[in-house]
Amino acid sequence: MSDESTVDEPVEDVPAEEPTADEQGEVVTPEETVAEEPEDERDPLEVALERAEFAEKEIAYKEAEIQNVRKRMMAEKAEAIQYGGMGMARRMLTILGDVDRAMSGIEDDDQSPVAQGLRLLRNKMWHELEADGVATVEAKGEAFDPSKMEAIATIPASDDHPSG
Repeated sequence: MSDESTVDEPVEDVPAEEPTADEQGEVVTPEETVAEEPEDERDPLEVALERAEFAEKEIAYKEAEIQNVRKRMMAEKAEAIQYGGMGMARRMLTILGDVDRAMSGIEDDDQSPVAQGLRLLRNKMWHELEADGVATVEAKGEAFDPSKMEAIATIPASDDHPSG
């Protein structure tokens, strides 16, 4: 009767320490899982040193980027200074061309106030353009040189006017 007098106690399902499969299908035992946990509890000094090293690298990259931006801005500024007046010079050259056309109807020995004023205007305009680096290019009868000249219009070559 001793067998009958024992009360059946509920049996708890205690998982035996059986190996489990991780995400990649490898078998991992509970002992290995415990061994991996101390990685999260690294030395604070080591963590701080890693952060400082990362910050130093970021600062070096940012400093290099700032230097590159400065160099690019200096090059753009130099280019703007070099070519900035080019638009104004082109506009002034068209006006100078108009003055030249007006002077073409005036005799060289004409001393009228209008003739003197046009000569003075042309000389002053040309002086200012030369101060900005504009120079005369003698190109009449020469072949077109794109390093020195600019084509304003394209006219097909003919027997009277050969290419260039």
